[in-house]
Amino acid sequence: MTTYRQRVGRMGEALARTHLEAIGYSILHENYRGKFGEIDLVARKDGVLVFVEVRTRTARGFGIPEESITQAKSDRMVALALEYVESHPAEGSEWRIDVVAIELGRTGAPSRVEVIENAVEG
Repeated sequence: MTTYRQRVGRMGEALARTHLEAIGYSILHENYRGKFGEIDLVARKDGVLVFVEVRTRTARGFGIPEESITQAKSDRMVALALEYVESHPAEGSEWRIDVVAIELGRTGAPSRVEVIENAVEG
């Protein structure tokens, strides 16, 4: 059974992918799983490997999407990025972690899609 939260998350990831491709990112992997969890998207932009965390919200009752990234989540993203780079040496060693913050309006249409480059320091 798919929960509402899972549907919103999938919708956000699809919107993020479309937006990133439109601004020049090449998507290499979706939902890449490693020892420390999952990376929503692995992409390449201007020769740099980019690990993308997508955060989607339907209301601001719990804050804006990017505020939901805890220190523990940041640490896991860095660990996943390092694991990926180590296991995919041909992909290159220059990398960063971006966040795509998405806010959906009442109709489900995006009211905000923002790419925050280098959102998590590695």
